[in-house]
Amino acid sequence: MKIISVVGARPNFMKVAPLHRAFEASGKIESKIVHTGQHYDAKMSDIFFNQLGLPQPHYHLGVGGGSHTYQKANVMLKFEEVLLKEQPDLVLVVGDVNATTATTLVAVKMGIPVAHVEAGLRSGDRKMPEEVNRVVTDAICQYHFITEHSGLVNLARENTLSKGVHFVGNVMIDSLVYFREKAAEGTTLSELGLAAKSYLLTTMHRPHNVDNPEGLKDIVSILQRCASRLPVVFPMHPRTRNNLTKYGLMDQVLAIENLHLLEPQGYLQFLQLMDNARLIVTDSGGIQEETTYLQVPCLTFRDTTERPITVELGTNILMADLNPDTVMEEVDNILEGRAKTGVIPPFWDGHAAERICGILLGELEGNH
Repeated sequence: MKIISVVGARPNFMKVAPLHRAFEASGKIESKIVHTGQHYDAKMSDIFFNQLGLPQPHYHLGVGGGSHTYQKANVMLKFEEVLLKEQPDLVLVVGDVNATTATTLVAVKMGIPVAHVEAGLRSGDRKMPEEVNRVVTDAICQYHFITEHSGLVNLARENTLSKGVHFVGNVMIDSLVYFREKAAEGTTLSELGLAAKSYLLTTMHRPHNVDNPEGLKDIVSILQRCASRLPVVFPMHPRTRNNLTKYGLMDQVLAIENLHLLEPQGYLQFLQLMDNARLIVTDSGGIQEETTYLQVPCLTFRDTTERPITVELGTNILMADLNPDTVMEEVDNILEGRAKTGVIPPFWDGHAAERICGILLGELEGNH
């Protein structure tokens, strides 16, 4: 049986890597990978394939940047050619990027079943392009693989017509568990001269936060105030760097003492930084999950989250806005030992990909 897995942006690679391993290990599945090229910067893309032990993609669509419509339309045209040539038994998509929805539409129209890994996640905010991608993908795909209980509730509410909704756990955590020891052997901390649990790690990249001067000024203020308390490590997304320069704020950032500005990091390097951080300040979706597993306090600059389990059970705290005063209150709480304690959610045990593989084998063998 042949399964084509789609990756588009950086977080997809960590999700597809354990699935590809499980498919290959089964001895019954021919696993092929299509990279749409939504993240086309070598640091954001190639390094992940090298570190995660993924083969070079069997197809690289090379779509690159552009508007959401441009990306989706080009992915659809190019992916159709791949499916006509390969005739797979199933297409597997992960997450909520443009490639997820575009490839799902093409496959479903061609009568090829689609499995969505991380199905059912909802923030309730349709202004987020990712939310639209999630809703559309789940409405038309055949198999839904759930990471947390809220996914079951959301799909039931939307009356999803599905061949199967399966609560399997979190493939992102599979990668983390698999690579944690290897990441611990890295040299990133020693190169920065930092001790474990002595620094704050931050990432910022969402348009809502970094595409306007007000948001960026608040981020600069938060960086300044955090760096006065402990070292701050900031791997900077290209979008954030460009906007800080565009709005004339980069000199202020460069002048902050105790701030370690880094290029985007490889998966293993960033995992080491996360695992050893005292706390993390971010607007990322995936980091909420990883910090919950690693039991590291996390402040997330979002007023909603599609991963509520990270707040309900985990170490995540939502910050509705970038107000430096509110943020520093929470930072001080954590530094003074009043951090929220969390537990690891059900099925976040490193074996989600094996469960998914077993379910798909049962389904596909039944259809052959």
